[in-house]
Amino acid sequence: MRHLVLLIAIATLSLQSCNSSQAKDNDEQSDIKKTAVVESPVQDPVGQSGSVKLTKDVFLKQVWDYQSSPREWVYKGDKPALIDFYADWCGPCKIASPILDEISKEYSGKIYVYKIDTQVERELASVFGISGIPAFLYIPVDGKPVMMSGIARSKEDTKKMFIDNIEKYLLASK
Repeated sequence: MRHLVLLIAIATLSLQSCNSSQAKDNDEQSDIKKTAVVESPVQDPVGQSGSVKLTKDVFLKQVWDYQSSPREWVYKGDKPALIDFYADWCGPCKIASPILDEISKEYSGKIYVYKIDTQVERELASVFGISGIPAFLYIPVDGKPVMMSGIARSKEDTKKMFIDNIEKYLLASK
């Protein structure tokens, strides 16, 4: 029994995520910083742009129009993509964000790295059944996307997790 409790504790610590029920109250939500929304997925050619924040309208035009094809995944992008579902109040999301900005620069021209604020874009979060954050959707150009959630124990392990998943799910030759 002690071994089982220890195993559960280790598993819990190995991946960190926030449950959506951990959201702060509405007063704190009103203090969320407003950020500019980039209307194009095109990464800065020099690799300086970082992650691109998506709205529902941009998502429908450039990722998947789930209103026109709700039962069939049809990716509209020309490169693989990684979408970070996050919220400003989420601790693990705050850890993942700068790592994903680094990743977007390192993989500039090879993949798109998008961000969706689940507190602002509730419909998009609902479409994917997001109940815990951070959640990450890996979208290959061809084939079905893969959803994962949580981050690793350290920043280094989290970056390695992203790189391994990008290489496995987005860039692996078929």
